[in-house]
Amino acid sequence: MAAQNKILDQNRLNPDRRPSPLPTHLSFSGSGHSSPRVLPSEGSGGSGYVAPVFEGKAKQMEDVLAGVDAGGFIPGDLVDSEVQWFYEELGIDDMYFATETVEAIVSHVHSLYAAKVAAYARGDNHLEIRLDKENEDHAVYIDTSRPGVSVMHGPQYEQRIDQKYLNPSMGGDAYRVESFRSAGSLPGSANQQLRCYFVYQCDFTHPNPGETEWDIEKVGDKKFLQKATKNTKEIYQHVLEMAVKRTGPVIEYYDIENSRDKRLVVAYKQGSAMSFFSALSDLYHYYGLTTTRKYVEQFSNGYTIMSLYLHPIEASEARHPPIEASIHQIIKEISLLYCIPQNKFQAHFASGRLSLQETIYAHCVWVYISHFLNRLGNEYNSLASILDPNKTTHVELLSKLKKRLRTETFTADYILEIINQYPDLIHSLYLSFANTHYVHMRGDEDDFLPTLSFLRLKVDKVLSEDEMTEAINHAVVNDHHQIVMDSFRVFNKHVLKTNFYTPTKVALSFRMNPSFLPPSEYPTPLYGMFLVISSEFRGFHLRFRDIARGGIRIVKSRSQEAYAINARSLFDENYNLANTQQRKNKDIPEGGSKGVVLLDANHQDKAQVAFEKYIDSILDLLLKPDSPGIKDPIVDLYGKEEILFMGPDENTAPLVDWATEHARARGAPWWKSFFTGKSPKLGGIPHDRYGMTTLSVREYVKGIYRKLNLDPSKVRKLQTGGPDGDLGSNEIKLANEKYVAIVDGSGVLVDPQGLDHEELIRLAKARVMINKYDVSKLSSEGYRVLVEDTNVKLPSGELVYNGTAFRNTFHLRGGGLCDVFVPCGGRPESIDLTSVNKLIVDGKSTIPYLVEGANLFITQDAKLRLEKAGCILYKDASANKGGVTSSSLEVLASLSFDDAGFIEHMCIGEDGTVPAFYDSYVKEVQSIIQNNARLEFEAIWREHEKSGATRSVLSDKLSIAITQLQEELQNTTLWEDQAFRRSVLKEALPSRLQEQVGLDKIIERVPDNYLAAIFGSYLASRFIYEFGLTTSQFAFFDFMNKRREKMGTS
Repeated sequence: MAAQNKILDQNRLNPDRRPSPLPTHLSFSGSGHSSPRVLPSEGSGGSGYVAPVFEGKAKQMEDVLAGVDAGGFIPGDLVDSEVQWFYEELGIDDMYFATETVEAIVSHVHSLYAAKVAAYARGDNHLEIRLDKENEDHAVYIDTSRPGVSVMHGPQYEQRIDQKYLNPSMGGDAYRVESFRSAGSLPGSANQQLRCYFVYQCDFTHPNPGETEWDIEKVGDKKFLQKATKNTKEIYQHVLEMAVKRTGPVIEYYDIENSRDKRLVVAYKQGSAMSFFSALSDLYHYYGLTTTRKYVEQFSNGYTIMSLYLHPIEASEARHPPIEASIHQIIKEISLLYCIPQNKFQAHFASGRLSLQETIYAHCVWVYISHFLNRLGNEYNSLASILDPNKTTHVELLSKLKKRLRTETFTADYILEIINQYPDLIHSLYLSFANTHYVHMRGDEDDFLPTLSFLRLKVDKVLSEDEMTEAINHAVVNDHHQIVMDSFRVFNKHVLKTNFYTPTKVALSFRMNPSFLPPSEYPTPLYGMFLVISSEFRGFHLRFRDIARGGIRIVKSRSQEAYAINARSLFDENYNLANTQQRKNKDIPEGGSKGVVLLDANHQDKAQVAFEKYIDSILDLLLKPDSPGIKDPIVDLYGKEEILFMGPDENTAPLVDWATEHARARGAPWWKSFFTGKSPKLGGIPHDRYGMTTLSVREYVKGIYRKLNLDPSKVRKLQTGGPDGDLGSNEIKLANEKYVAIVDGSGVLVDPQGLDHEELIRLAKARVMINKYDVSKLSSEGYRVLVEDTNVKLPSGELVYNGTAFRNTFHLRGGGLCDVFVPCGGRPESIDLTSVNKLIVDGKSTIPYLVEGANLFITQDAKLRLEKAGCILYKDASANKGGVTSSSLEVLASLSFDDAGFIEHMCIGEDGTVPAFYDSYVKEVQSIIQNNARLEFEAIWREHEKSGATRSVLSDKLSIAITQLQEELQNTTLWEDQAFRRSVLKEALPSRLQEQVGLDKIIERVPDNYLAAIFGSYLASRFIYEFGLTTSQFAFFDFMNKRREKMGTS
């Protein structure tokens, strides 16, 4: 029945102007109303704004006539007619005349006359008017415009307005825009009209209101409040209130009395959608619409509202759906446009060659391909199988070759160039994607406005896998093109669910089946993968088990070059971080996971925006939809409930409270345990405040001193990661060594005689970098080199030319400066197989002891080189596990308490009152962290002495042995033995939690699979720590007998 729709059957869709498939609903985003409100046609041109009449217009016109005449450029007999034409026939709003000076208007009249002369000289009588004037507090742009056609060349004033005025608008420092189109056509051109843009710096009554203030009379611009009608204010008040409560945009439309025109109103948070104003023009032009007026209003509480007056272009109605149908399509597509206002294939959309959906789909697949097509190939695998992994030169050669192949094989620009050549293939591949993931909500019963997507899928053939492969092979011109375009098919095949068709969203998220990853490069298979894409960032979330936890980090880039490097390594860094997390999570029930968000090169200041969009779009795929027309059902090929446990990492610690509150606001039943590291008022246990990660690192440092009988006060220490960081500051507070050097984001601080301990403690308590160190406390041999310094002469006479380069490589200087090196910060792979050679002299490591506090600071092959050169080294997966243990026990408490109990016993009051349980629980968590670290340290030291194997390898083997045994134990009959299960859980669960909640309540409230994971991880870790890696079945039998005997006597 939908194909026989009484409205849409009036139009035969032109195949060259394909509609964009997206669900269309009777309700529209934001309101839930069943039908649009009809607005009276009031104000200037029915705009809802009262345009003030310029009383001095006649006098000004006389002055302009005199000015033009005095200029002598226009013949005297034409001056009157030209000025009169400019004032009375072009349809320029009175605002222009009230704003501009006589001199500026004279200049513009001259410019228009010059445009006429140029048109006559060309012989086409086609006027091209380009007038612009930019002042500090306002700007004016006037140009010729063909209704319904996006400007692909020329000055592109809308893009200019976006970049210069709207994108930077924030809070009280913002600009508003008014735009008008002339009613009639220009002389000599039936399809050319004049478009005027007026930009004004906002003048707010209250430029700095409270965060929750949304009264437009208090947060509105004075000029807006003066001109807007009562109806307009009511509309804006309504959408502003909803926008403040939302993460994403609020989109409303209204009918206008006695007119087919529609008024579209969009509200969103400032800074959350760059270049949105110009992108909207491409969208409504695609559907054969133009605008008579456009307004962009700013509000000092940090929100923007755009109002567009959409009008159908009569000449295009035979080729496009009527405005009554296309308005529904547009309001759904605005949400998609909000996610990526300017995609990499925008030109195909602006020209009408591809739909918005197709270009944004192509953009997302381009991101996917750029991460997974820079692969090594069969030739590399063949070479790797021939070379000897035990030979350093062979390993180093492979490492260099791998980096070069990934950098140079398929660059992002090369991939983009290839995809741009195949718009027809993009169309076919998109149809396959849409056919799988698009949900037609109303079925055949929807006879009012069936989705354009649905109609299109009825017309266009969706190709099968074999047909798609054949179409790709037939279209492409070489092997490289075939590999790139076939990756679209691979992407389609591995998307399990997506929010692409969710009516409201803030970023695009895809739950991927990670089975496409080559085992040769990623030997440990992932359990789950999320890919998230927005205009401000791209990001992944990876996990190795169903129940897994790990932090979310935001990666920033200092330059375009740094961004390119970070983009190339993004997925591998995420995979390795999650893998490290998996190994360090040996003592806890959760497996390893990690999320990495890479800020776009042009959006380095959008960390909070990116984080909020990343979290919200992942929640779209975890939560069941509960708001028809806002969050609709999605196609779920995964088919099982998913819960992710996240925590803070680089650049996200201040944002986790928002994530917790947001998950609660969206109805997530697991909101209490969604994020760890949240503030104590939300039941969090901050790692930095209680030194959770450092407590584990310190146990390994102290263990080395204990085993070798070293006096810590005489041990010279180097540390990367300064007193401003979590790990760095707490390491300084707990340390009792002689610090000789600290490297952090600000530079390098060195004193061979020892840095002043009290001064370091002062910096650590203040959480500031070493650029705040009192250099008067340095000895004659001490020095400080900051990243901005150049040509600095050190006490040794050495000249440092570049402070940044010196900082980045200082940890590789060696030279016997330190006895122990504890990395507490720094980028991954700061020491790799090539650079490690600088730390080895005559076959001996210049650093005797190294405890890797920072994740992935040293590559595994570099660790092995250092150990073979005599360095006693404990890797990150062992040393840096205190934080994950704390987070796991925080999650356990969240799951064990009901909401009321959680608030009473785990949440610190607004007045700072700490519940007695919270205080005692934190102390028990600290004790558990230290005990687990000591057990693993002793196990690795013992295994090394027994086998001679490197500690880095033993750490991995220990992790693998524990995690494998953990999974096996969960699937044995031991878990079914209720009495034994209870006995193990009683020993494994924190005693304070059992005293407060009760073991029976904990077992009742905590999910069974989570309890099973606790059961397995506790038994496995205790067995391996006690009996080691080379154990027999008899050892495990003896271990179990002792436990059963203990159970019998308890």
